Amino acid sequence: MQIENSVAVITGAGSGIGRALAAAFAVAGARVIATDLDAESAEHTAEKIRATGGKALGVQADACSTADIEALTTTEFGPVDIYVANAGIIGAPGLGTDEDWDSILDVNLRSHVRTAQVLVPQWLSRGGGYFVSVASAAGLLSQIGAAGYAVTKHAAVGFAEWLAITYGDDGVGVSCVCPLGVDTPLLDAVRTSADPDSAAGAASIVQSGEVISPQDVAAATVAAVQSDSFLVLPHPQVLDMYRHKGSDYGRWIAGMRRYQRSLRAGR
Repeated sequence: MQIENSVAVITGAGSGIGRALAAAFAVAGARVIATDLDAESAEHTAEKIRATGGKALGVQADACSTADIEALTTTEFGPVDIYVANAGIIGAPGLGTDEDWDSILDVNLRSHVRTAQVLVPQWLSRGGGYFVSVASAAGLLSQIGAAGYAVTKHAAVGFAEWLAITYGDDGVGVSCVCPLGVDTPLLDAVRTSADPDSAAGAASIVQSGEVISPQDVAAATVAAVQSDSFLVLPHPQVLDMYRHKGSDYGRWIAGMRRYQRSLRAGR
């Protein structure tokens, strides 16, 4: 994918990985539309990009809203070439309530589906486009302590796979980003939670590998788009974990149970 002179939308761009992604795509030459529910945060990201010579708009938008997604295709920058579905939530610990599931499914999965419903027909008519799903290593492995997060990240990976299979021959590129721990407000919120399930989940994230910077994730993502690579693993060890899981599912589940018991015991 040619990033230079493209139009790239980044959702959840007001902080963390989203802000780093917006900056990285701008450095690569894209005209960036930085979106966030918080208008001030989105504009701050855009201002930082413009201050370094890049082109960016800060737009208040709900990544779950079809109307807001459609509005992003009619900005002064023109048609969208790259859409980075980064907005996400950790959701409730444990099993959660029906309302918790509605919320996390909407943000972590349905926002991706609604984006594809709007943009894929446009990309097919124009001959190409690129969709980036910022999922998580939890989408390949699992997430101790949070059913909603584990399930929706698996679903996000599955949807990205389906898009790549279905439209790859028609010029639609897809990358799926699956990091472990990243130093973001989302991880901070889990780390500081008093809920025991959240505490166990946070410990599993931190212990699984180095907590890297949002800039590390952004650099890996831009490189993947440039090379049209599907699976983006800012933590390379995730591939070995994933292979181990697939080689003996029963043994892997038993190991995860043991690990969960040790986390709950504070070891």
